[in-house]
Amino acid sequence: MPLRIFLSLFILVHLWLNILMAIHLLNCFTCNARWPSNLKTGMVCLLMETDQGLTLVDTGLGLEEYIKPTWMTRLFRSITIMPFSPAEAAFNQAKKLGYNPNDVKHIILTHMHFDHCSGLPDFPHARVHVHKREYEAFTDNKILHWDEYAYIPRYIAHQPKFVLYENITDKWYDFDAIRLPFEPEMYFIPLFGHSRGHCGLAIKTSTGWFFHAADAGAVYNNETPEWLIKFVLGPHDPLLRAFMHAHPEVLISNSHMVPEFFTQHSTIA
Repeated sequence: MPLRIFLSLFILVHLWLNILMAIHLLNCFTCNARWPSNLKTGMVCLLMETDQGLTLVDTGLGLEEYIKPTWMTRLFRSITIMPFSPAEAAFNQAKKLGYNPNDVKHIILTHMHFDHCSGLPDFPHARVHVHKREYEAFTDNKILHWDEYAYIPRYIAHQPKFVLYENITDKWYDFDAIRLPFEPEMYFIPLFGHSRGHCGLAIKTSTGWFFHAADAGAVYNNETPEWLIKFVLGPHDPLLRAFMHAHPEVLISNSHMVPEFFTQHSTIA
């Protein structure tokens, strides 16, 4: 094949992949504070095309949760203001975007607290990618920290196929990183603390990098005291804030973002 034709095909395929691989930011769990009353948040889940098919990052609340809520969801409903609408389920949001939810082939979990993996049964044939430490924390029947009460065994009763990661393979900026087997290029960023195996996710986009730091911090929240953020989310918030200021070219999100964030970044190419 002549070099010019090969290069033309390469460019066309590259452009086609960039079109397909848009990242949709979904709010899969609105949870507003009763005090202070102006604190409103939604939970970031990502739906994206990859070279291995439709992929979801975290699930939010699953369909069954709206019919038969667990004690943890009932607790959150009592202490926060939740619309508790099944329209927020990732399954229904995928359909609204024009996808067949049964085409979700992979689910990447930053961690396995109830609001991040409740929807696993909605995608029973999807492979579930998670750090080995997190999977072990979920399944070892040991409560080593108060946050581990947020592990709800019924979410994996359908026995999904897990793909576990542990070994550091790369560096992403100054962070230890684990390359995931997808295109676009993406890495688990181990940020242990909020849970035993909590990871952020760095994804290469057509314009740079998107870093979903999940529940490792609250970098846009300047109202909550530092000690409370550390108590609830772990030790990484100062590091993430320093990274955000040093690298304004990287778009950063945490799991629980204000509604305006979803409007501004509904799709990332």
